[in-house]
Amino acid sequence: MKYTEEMILHSPSGYCMPFEEENNKEVTLSTGYGEQQDALTGETYFHHGITFNAHHRPLVAVASGTVSGIGNDKGRGLYLIIRYGKYEVTYAGLSNLFVRFGQAVKAGQTVAVSGNDLYMEVSFAGEELNPIEFLTMLYGNIQALRKAGHEAAYEFVGFDGEMKTKYDRDKEEIEELMIRFLPVYMRDLLLGEYIVPEYTEQSLRNVFSTGAAKNYFFETMPSMANPLGIGSRALPLASKVQNLLIADFLNYLALRHNVYLSTLDEEVKKNFAPRQ
Repeated sequence: MKYTEEMILHSPSGYCMPFEEENNKEVTLSTGYGEQQDALTGETYFHHGITFNAHHRPLVAVASGTVSGIGNDKGRGLYLIIRYGKYEVTYAGLSNLFVRFGQAVKAGQTVAVSGNDLYMEVSFAGEELNPIEFLTMLYGNIQALRKAGHEAAYEFVGFDGEMKTKYDRDKEEIEELMIRFLPVYMRDLLLGEYIVPEYTEQSLRNVFSTGAAKNYFFETMPSMANPLGIGSRALPLASKVQNLLIADFLNYLALRHNVYLSTLDEEVKKNFAPRQ
């Protein structure tokens, strides 16, 4: 199919490739699009997508879109379909999902984890496309934004860099508050003068239980900076932990010190009852 102006993918959140290459481990294409020949039988068949040897890689949304399909069948295994305008991109052969049907997603948002391989299909207005052509267009969009100096092209952030949280807009203010109050926060926790809310404690337990059940811990060699040996597969869980811990710290500041983020809505502040 020849790409036309109608097929330009518009995305307020920018663009991103489906997965990143980590630890210098390249992802290779094992089966291309179109007519293929079975290596064992010699028979020809038509491959309607492409297959990568992406073993247990975090997969992300490539642009602003909506989850339009989730399922599990004999042919595709666990699969996910995301609609981007008139495009629909399918990830199949998955080992895990982190989104629900109808959910809105943004470029770079982790949506799934591949299985032993990643099978990918792309269509536009119901017409099948070669996914390689779509990915080439996507890469061109990313490069064009970077050259234009825009920050809309999403950059992967792994465990070696800065983890994204829902508090990123208040990052500088939160860091200043941590410098001032974190020692007191830790002391009050130790002495029992501040009790972590039951919801937060249970949520943390659930996150770590899920991580243990999915063998996310000790995926890489443990170190001082990463004592649990957490790899990129655990990024969604690690992000949840970050959000829970930051939220609890802010909850402590409100309840014990009557201190709030400057961006916090006045109505939200009324939900707290600071101690005198």
